[in-house]
Amino acid sequence: MAKKPTGKSTSGRGERDLKVKVKTARGRKLSSTLWLQRQLNDPYVKRAKAEGYRGRAAFKILEIDDKYRFLVPGARVVDLGCAPGGWCQVAVPRVNALGDRPGKAQGFVLGVDLQPVEPIAGAELHQLDFLADGADDKVKEWLGGKAHVVMSDMAAASSGHKQTDHIRIVALCEAAAQLAFDVLEEGGTFVAKVLAGGAEGSLQTILKQRFDKVANFKPPASRADSSEKFVVATGFRG
Repeated sequence: MAKKPTGKSTSGRGERDLKVKVKTARGRKLSSTLWLQRQLNDPYVKRAKAEGYRGRAAFKILEIDDKYRFLVPGARVVDLGCAPGGWCQVAVPRVNALGDRPGKAQGFVLGVDLQPVEPIAGAELHQLDFLADGADDKVKEWLGGKAHVVMSDMAAASSGHKQTDHIRIVALCEAAAQLAFDVLEEGGTFVAKVLAGGAEGSLQTILKQRFDKVANFKPPASRADSSEKFVVATGFRG
């Protein structure tokens, strides 16, 4: 039985394991072999499995929240592009969505994605294209009001061309920001993944007009060879 995620960061824990080497099987591409070898040797992949998370990305939001502290008891959270659900798993205990922390306000976690997502205790999950007309209104209806946090670990489908992928993910981020402007409470937080590459400057400009502080952060769980980083905008001005 998988462990129930606690929402607590365990960065720095663990033992040094011997690296697993994978031989290239007949019919398998070298790139696939290298990916498999990286997965088998990735400490975050091992920890995700041991701690009951649906993927290593859960540790990214754990580390981001450890630094910026926006997943607090009582917070209403929207996770855009939530599949497979790791970020929701982290948010549920931190905002007390199950109401099982005596004396703490009970929060709410709403996850939306284009594809169905397996249920997560304490999270309300919906299949939704957040770019569709009326998506903002549906999100507010499901929340029963406005959100304190809108977060996104979405990435556009890879084209194999670095600059094209960069532009696509920034465009996706800007669309997520526009939804956040509509559903966030004053003082709220927006967190989203971007790829470094230059085009994200327009996103920064938009966010700085609407939030008190805008920072960029690369959590330790992000692979060193990845160009991903996360923009964290706090103090929504409404």
